[in-house]
Amino acid sequence: MSNALNPVKLLLTVIMFILGLAFLLPFFWMLSTSFKVEADVFKFPIEWIPKTWNAVNNYSEVWNGQYPFAVYYWNTIKVTVVTTITSVLFSSMAAYGFSKVNFKGKDVLFIAVLVTYMVPQQAILVPQFILYRWLGLFDSHIGLILLGSFSVLGTFMLRQFFMSIHNEFIESAKIDGASHIRIFAGIAFPLVRPAIATYAILRFIWTWNDYQNALVFIRSDHMYTLQLAIRKFADAYSQHYSLIMAGAVSAIIPLLIIFILGQKQVIEGIAVGGVKG
Repeated sequence: MSNALNPVKLLLTVIMFILGLAFLLPFFWMLSTSFKVEADVFKFPIEWIPKTWNAVNNYSEVWNGQYPFAVYYWNTIKVTVVTTITSVLFSSMAAYGFSKVNFKGKDVLFIAVLVTYMVPQQAILVPQFILYRWLGLFDSHIGLILLGSFSVLGTFMLRQFFMSIHNEFIESAKIDGASHIRIFAGIAFPLVRPAIATYAILRFIWTWNDYQNALVFIRSDHMYTLQLAIRKFADAYSQHYSLIMAGAVSAIIPLLIIFILGQKQVIEGIAVGGVKG
């Protein structure tokens, strides 16, 4: 095997390294700024490692200052975790039904579900707002959770994986007297765990970062999620970028943990999904 250096491959590696660094620089600046005193934030050249550290004061002000940051944090964790669990459950059950259960009009119903994905979410905000006011779900976390609990994309994505399960498994279980609920929970669901993990991680990230729904359907301050709180925080400390960055860093910590823990599943799921088409 030749060990000769390939110049094209080397050039591509250097270009990809530079691009990767360019994507990471804003994050490094945010992290570095959250550790600085305000006077050092816009110094040029940029002090990537602060000469004067003020991390304790900045983060203490964020968590124990005039706003209940811990309450906003808990609200976001609660909404995100419950939404992720319910969305995975409902999407996987719907995907199993559309792939392994035969009933009249299944294909037409599935197409109708896909059509709803083509409608921009902004186009249905007003009807949703009126419906939520009528149902008493406005300004509640339950309403926010329900908005993210039903996903066409999740149903479509998981259906592709359920379809790859051989029908012989399903038929054998039926012969043994198993119901569809038992087949789903005991056979089908465990076989698509990589896809379930991928969708769960993506749903967690989407829900954690959701700003639009929280802005439209939440009014009370004590019900705010982090996305609304960060905006409020930025308004109050508009001249204190070190505090704003400390709040932003605090807000993305769970996302970093989820990504680090689940990146393998996400890459595998997307790769397998690409092969399946």
